[in-house]
Amino acid sequence: MSDAAFRRGRSGLGRGLNALLGDVAQDERDASGDGPARGAVRMIPVSAIAPHPGQPRRHFDEAALEELAASIAERGIIQPIIVRPHGHDYQIVAGERRWRAAQRARLHEVPVVVRDYTDSETLQIALLENIQRQDLNAIEEAQAYQRLLDEFGHTQEVLAKAVHKSRSHVANLLRLLDLPSEIQARVVEGALTMGHARAILGAADPMALADQVVAQGLSVRQTEKLAAEVKRGATGEDDKRRRSASGGMQAGATGSADIEALERQLADLLGLNVHIVFSADGRGSITLDYSTLEQLDMVCQRLSGERI
Repeated sequence: MSDAAFRRGRSGLGRGLNALLGDVAQDERDASGDGPARGAVRMIPVSAIAPHPGQPRRHFDEAALEELAASIAERGIIQPIIVRPHGHDYQIVAGERRWRAAQRARLHEVPVVVRDYTDSETLQIALLENIQRQDLNAIEEAQAYQRLLDEFGHTQEVLAKAVHKSRSHVANLLRLLDLPSEIQARVVEGALTMGHARAILGAADPMALADQVVAQGLSVRQTEKLAAEVKRGATGEDDKRRRSASGGMQAGATGSADIEALERQLADLLGLNVHIVFSADGRGSITLDYSTLEQLDMVCQRLSGERI
């Protein structure tokens, strides 16, 4: 994103991650010049830094953390950790994964940029950093959204604009918090995806349905079909239910339901409304609806693999 985009909007939840971290980018440029830097990169002892208790991300993949620690041990930390003053020490705003890996790599000091962010900005940065890097599972993301709504009084519409997602995506995620804690835990562990969880939401016995989905390894589409069948009260024989749940597209079924399911899965992944036009000859088109340039920038980053 351009420097002009970095400088748009200086307050409020509506500032995107690039805008908030644009201050840090400017600090690094200032530090490389002749003038005094107002927030230059500095080295701080690892022991003087503590994680933020409200960090949205709770689950850290051990294998990925070990891989990052090995890279840091060999090359050091390339991107500084962003911290804010906290008592006599510092609190992490963005970069907890790097801080954890640095400890494993037995580093005594790490590069940081110190910024005076508010509680709201701190939570927003942590949330957006993880979302744009696709590091949060659906439950962690939903819990972070709920915190922003509860603690700072934001509406879903304002929140959706701030995180560059559609309002429907935010609303669908928040609904996942109505699921039993056992099912939420399975989403965190990766046994169920957001699509699975959404399909299970309306079930009379969500735990039984979740157990069946995990045991049979059902896809999201198969889970939706099974949930709809159970909701209609069509119990039938066990062999009939198994064929319906695991047999894929049935003879005579239209492709529209499968296209709609694919649209929902892509919408869950991108956080934007997705429309698919499919023709009989196998050709078609995919349309992504975005309402801000920040949302477009996010899609471009996802497609290109660019990391902010």
